[in-house]
Amino acid sequence: MFTFDEYTKNIEKLTNQNPFFSTSSIESALEFNSKLSKIAIDTFKKNSEITQEWSKETLGALEKLTKTHKNPSDYTKVVNDFVVDQSQSSPKHLAEYAEIAKKAQLDTIDLYMTAGKEINEEMTKSAKKASNKTVVTTAE
Repeated sequence: MFTFDEYTKNIEKLTNQNPFFSTSSIESALEFNSKLSKIAIDTFKKNSEITQEWSKETLGALEKLTKTHKNPSDYTKVVNDFVVDQSQSSPKHLAEYAEIAKKAQLDTIDLYMTAGKEINEEMTKSAKKASNKTVVTTAE
């Protein structure tokens, strides 16, 4: 049975023998996932803020509907005001959602483009390293 030290030594041997393996690629993947998660969490937070604001506005407007009025025409006016307020606030909030989605998309694209460049550079370095380690022998 392998001990932890033997296991570690064998992994180090395998990774040293493989010219394309590097711990920096694992670190890069972890960093990439961290940045991608941050974009998702920030987007969710912003969406939650808009939803909360919109809900508070709607509940405030609904509160006016629940109050007792003496004239039936007052009810008509309150309902009309509610509908007008909602029809005006909906496009505003939907536009805010669209802006958040657009920013998240742009941030994600930027992150993927940066990661692609880094991967390309890493592969170039690994290929150069591998070509320097390669020994050509000829059979006689």
